[in-house]
Amino acid sequence: MAYKYLVIVESPTKAKTIDKYLGRNYKVVASKGHLRDLPKSKMGIDFENNFDPQYITIRGRGDTVKELKKLAKKAEKVYLAADPDREGEAIAWHLSYILGLKEGDKNRVVFNEVTKDAVKDAFKNPREINQDLVDSQQARRILDRIVGYSISPLLWKKIKGGLSAGRVQSTALKLIIDREHEIRAFKPEEYWSIPTKFKKGRSSFEAQFYGENGKKVELTSEEQVKGILDKLDQDKDFKIVDIEEKERRRKPPKPYTTSTLQQDASNRINFRAGKTMMIAQQLYEGIAIGKNTIGLITYMRTDSTRISQTAKASSSNYIKEKFGQEYLGQGTAVTNSANTQDAHEAIRPSDVTLAPDDIKEFLSRDQFRLYSLIWSRFVASQMTDAVYDTIRADITQNDVNFRANGSRIKFEGFLRVYETKSKKDNYLPDLSVDDLVKLAEINPEQHFTQPPARYNEASLVKVLEELGVGRPSTYAPTLETLRKRYYVKMVAKRFEPTELGEIVNSVMVEFFPDIVDTDFTAGMERGLDEVEDGKQNWVKLLDEFYTGFDKEIKQAEVNMEDIEIKDEPAGFDCDVCGHPMVIKIGRYGKFYACSAFPDCRNTKAIVKKIGVTCPTCKEGEVVERKSKKNRIFYGCTRYPECDFVSWDKPIARSCPKCDHFLTEKVTRKGSQVKCSNCDYAEELVN
Repeated sequence: MAYKYLVIVESPTKAKTIDKYLGRNYKVVASKGHLRDLPKSKMGIDFENNFDPQYITIRGRGDTVKELKKLAKKAEKVYLAADPDREGEAIAWHLSYILGLKEGDKNRVVFNEVTKDAVKDAFKNPREINQDLVDSQQARRILDRIVGYSISPLLWKKIKGGLSAGRVQSTALKLIIDREHEIRAFKPEEYWSIPTKFKKGRSSFEAQFYGENGKKVELTSEEQVKGILDKLDQDKDFKIVDIEEKERRRKPPKPYTTSTLQQDASNRINFRAGKTMMIAQQLYEGIAIGKNTIGLITYMRTDSTRISQTAKASSSNYIKEKFGQEYLGQGTAVTNSANTQDAHEAIRPSDVTLAPDDIKEFLSRDQFRLYSLIWSRFVASQMTDAVYDTIRADITQNDVNFRANGSRIKFEGFLRVYETKSKKDNYLPDLSVDDLVKLAEINPEQHFTQPPARYNEASLVKVLEELGVGRPSTYAPTLETLRKRYYVKMVAKRFEPTELGEIVNSVMVEFFPDIVDTDFTAGMERGLDEVEDGKQNWVKLLDEFYTGFDKEIKQAEVNMEDIEIKDEPAGFDCDVCGHPMVIKIGRYGKFYACSAFPDCRNTKAIVKKIGVTCPTCKEGEVVERKSKKNRIFYGCTRYPECDFVSWDKPIARSCPKCDHFLTEKVTRKGSQVKCSNCDYAEELVN
């Protein structure tokens, strides 16, 4: 079929979606991402000529380039409709160069949501390619290339092959290792609490020791607790001496940015950052809902919490109709941070009337869970405050003070659609000043202060954003690289540095302190943002960085000593040649290898037995293994004869309901025993 206009997007899915919105005069095709980039085999930057990048066609993309050139020749006009961000602008710029399009032509089309109205409106208002956006992306790409291709060869030479260093990657690794050092240096301190239970008539309620003579007291020893208990007559009444009732309002959350979506998806539905972005991309590019294909959410790479007036009006109508006027709020105020690039809206549903349950049958399980999160957060952001009635009761006997706190929801507000942990009521009985209550239970408890927790994905993403290190769109690949290089491993879903990671970090701290310094890295981000805003020249920015960095590289080449990662004795001999086996560190972690390498290439995986017989074959033992992404799973020692596999740790008991094997599933609160087949579960084990 003949066409007048050629439209090029990145993704085949996005191409299929918008092809249905445009008329027969348009042909929509996908470039499938970048077609030009810096060469992999060399630096590809002309330092003597203003950091001029030496772009080449990416290997394997030649046929796509030929096809696009062929299609472009047949079109009256070519529109470049890549994603509305720096990366999309750069893709459009490269396409313009490859296809020989006229410079300054208004052929760039951007839309924040893949819906019929948004796409059609965008094609009515094409613009020129924004060179400031292109320069910002190009400067970031060149900066990362300089850092990676300068430091990585040094690490290969001085430590071992296959290592890498990166601007954001190295800073994130240092944060993880700094936290580990805090944990190792932590000295626990003893403290005590005195939980109590009082009764008034048939009603009981809980309280805690507060202090003495109306002043708060911290309990730090058992002797101190005994002194408090000695003052009490547990058989006599206690007196309510003060009641304070208040109304507390809780504001709704702002709609999601890329970072807050990654954090919430990790905490609420256990998605890794990479998975969150992959599923969000699917929702953005278009899902078949009946006979129509619709982009369900706005663009998912954004630092902004702003929403359009159209979206605000639509959500207002929906809330009034679905929940009532009393649930309609003013919308959360937008106070974006200094690091925010307010080029887009927040992440929100493109059509708020498409409630998750109404379209559940058209979505995969993961798509439904993420869309539900985005939809409920957005709707909640436009609703009223939640209102609580709170009550505080002070209870005294012999100048020893206890305090009870209660609350109940007076008006749900945004909690109607956005569940939180604090939604549950905590009732107190009807209490008044001078009421007498009886002591039902008193149980002093010893505690010790805990070290700071290791970072999980959500907490690390949060701190990176707060520090202004990198951009949210880069966090997922950055964290994945740390795992792939075996700089970190995941233990109970938290980052734990490996020996290799600590070695690399120590080298970076000693020889490249600026690269791992959060303030320096955040300053570079601000400079790149200024390039995007047209306030900074990208060549000048790179020159200022490279002047100092080049000196550090030259000093490191001279002063960095070779670091030998010694093999550990495995304690047994090779079953092929008889030489001792050793433990080596490889790309995916530690493994057994013959010490006679390369004459003998015998290797074995290091497996950890968990004391459970394989539930499938009943012959082998279940062992702990690691995937290529360094994720722990469990399999049978008789693999491949037995194909048993489980992500959750099996335990040596069968389900009392269906007789399938039980597993220990790690949660944020501890661990939970669950059946591998049915809905049987046991209480949390703390």
